[in-house]
Amino acid sequence: MAKIIRTYRQKVPAMRFIGRKYLDADRVDGTFAAHWGEWFKQGWFEKLQSTFDPQALYEDGDATVGLMRWKEEEPFEYWIGVFCPEGTPVPEGFLSVDFPPATLGVAWVYGKEPEIYGQEYECAETLKKQGMEIISDEAGAYWFFERYTCPRFTTPDEDGNVILDICQYVAS
Repeated sequence: MAKIIRTYRQKVPAMRFIGRKYLDADRVDGTFAAHWGEWFKQGWFEKLQSTFDPQALYEDGDATVGLMRWKEEEPFEYWIGVFCPEGTPVPEGFLSVDFPPATLGVAWVYGKEPEIYGQEYECAETLKKQGMEIISDEAGAYWFFERYTCPRFTTPDEDGNVILDICQYVAS
């Protein structure tokens, strides 16, 4: 069973997220996993991160990201990509979203795949109980993301568990 094992605030600089956007109609068998497979097969993460030092961006800046946008009565968006320094040129075939300097509420979800997925609501509730205020953007949309950090996510422990970071934008 997946459980939240750590929460904390993290300051991040202004960043440009570069990736590709997917909608609910793009799900394959109910998930976006097939699109992640395409990203790895095509080498798109490496292509995007080859133009800067991901480690220098912010702690965990080298992680791959599943960025989500939710606003009531608007289509849910799921983006796959990486955070890059602000102003990074966007390669052909990709889209971008610019984010100002921010504070993240980070929750580590510990468990096995696939049970670690879909925990965004539980993480948000835990962050709220710890006094963090989840904030929306100027259009009233909520942005949050799965952060696949090495080695927390990529190297299972002796019980086969990994840690998935779920990050919410919170008031400073």
